[in-house]
Amino acid sequence: MANDDDDLVVKDANGTRLNNGDSVTLIKDLKVKGSGGVTLKRGTLIKNVRLTYDEAEIECNADKVKGLILRTEFVRKA
Repeated sequence: MANDDDDLVVKDANGTRLNNGDSVTLIKDLKVKGSGGVTLKRGTLIKNVRLTYDEAEIECNADKVKGLILRTEFVRKA
């Protein structure tokens, strides 16, 4: 998915701008729906995020879950 960085500004929970390929850290334990009870713990590092067309969401792959959509309010730039 290619995004126009001029039109879309994606920010993490602290207000820092996120770009494609950035690494983020979770700031809260998150239960992943539809994954069979997997919980991503606070402090989990997620590498190589991809921006979506929604400024409140990013796409990523965690160790346990592939094709994950995270809300930016639960991550901070690593």
